[in-house]
Amino acid sequence: MAEARIVLAATPIGNSRDASARLVELLATADVIAAEDTRKVRDLARRLGVAMQAELISHHEHNERDRVDALLDSAEAGKLVVVVSDAGMPTVSDPGFPLVAEAARRGVALTVAPGPSAVLTALALSGLPTDRFTFEGFLPRKEGDRRKLLAALADEARTMVFFESPHRIDKSLADMAAAFGADRAAAVCRELTKTYEEVLRGEIGALVKDVGTPRGEYVIVVSGATREQTVDLEQLARRVLDLVADGVRLKEAASAVAEAAGAAKRDVYEAALAARGGSR
Repeated sequence: MAEARIVLAATPIGNSRDASARLVELLATADVIAAEDTRKVRDLARRLGVAMQAELISHHEHNERDRVDALLDSAEAGKLVVVVSDAGMPTVSDPGFPLVAEAARRGVALTVAPGPSAVLTALALSGLPTDRFTFEGFLPRKEGDRRKLLAALADEARTMVFFESPHRIDKSLADMAAAFGADRAAAVCRELTKTYEEVLRGEIGALVKDVGTPRGEYVIVVSGATREQTVDLEQLARRVLDLVADGVRLKEAASAVAEAAGAAKRDVYEAALAARGGSR
């Protein structure tokens, strides 16, 4: 493969001392830096003692598709293009995916300068199983969509990792307690690697009350379902009706819940129909 001229570079998620020597070198030698927030990368460079000479280009969720061709053209012209997000790895719930996809299509070589990850940091601190896990990113903002997604994950056996904002942490934890059961083990992580890092561990139902005043970005780690937590048809029917109450059609809700639980769709549908009083 040709030498990569595009580098996805991980940045510290809180503590600037976590920056790698390679990141420092890339910030100092890049010809173009595509940053989620140009002010933040300038501040990071200042804290790291780096004098950047690169052309700084804003590259965020609202304009990243418009930036792709120009960034690839720069790389094909021999320039070193470094892509950074505000914190952690580009493309992981941050800008970068459209660029990577188009680079692959056009055959433009790219690579990664690995580094800090909020996902792995929270997972390691959670005290929950780390051998198999799934990253679900940010939950939907709309209540109905959020509850539908969580219902579909209720029987996921792997540890689950979510991102959440301080504005929705209380509602999301409450919805998780309803979907997964209030006794499901979880960890709520805040201000990771920073001075006031905080990790709350316990049952989801208790964590809803323990979060306190929401501050900073959150990572929520939830234990996967165990055999003892496998639900019966009556519980599945209640899940279906919760989705129906949020506007999902009965058959679609029954199908989604049955698939997530590994149950027969017809059995779940009939149980939900009976629980609703027999009306189709």
